[in-house]
Amino acid sequence: GMIEVAKSKFQGIENVEFQCTDIEHLRLDESVDCIMIYNAFPHFPDPERLLKALASLVTVGGRVSIAHGMSRSQIDGHHKGAASKVTNGLMHENELKKLFEPYFDVDVVISNDSMYQVSGVKRTVG
Repeated sequence: GMIEVAKSKFQGIENVEFQCTDIEHLRLDESVDCIMIYNAFPHFPDPERLLKALASLVTVGGRVSIAHGMSRSQIDGHHKGAASKVTNGLMHENELKKLFEPYFDVDVVISNDSMYQVSGVKRTVG
């Protein structure tokens, strides 16, 4: 149902496409310029595998950003209880930065009382 909600918010915008799929297994005909994982990161079971998959989808010079509209402690508190079975907790921003670094030049690391974000620009690997 979330795909339908998202589509309704972007009606008439031709360069936005929505897919309901596992991002770690997604194959595209061409790379994308930007990938945003918003308010979902703790639900991915293997963050290292996720970053490798994201790097394979974004073009050199493109951006990947992982963000939450709450602090790390708020997110972890939010996921206690029923969601605890489908979440890993939100890793420290410096740990996430290390996962980014094989693929991305990290230029944003924020963790404060109102948000959490790590973001970088893909560089040529090698």
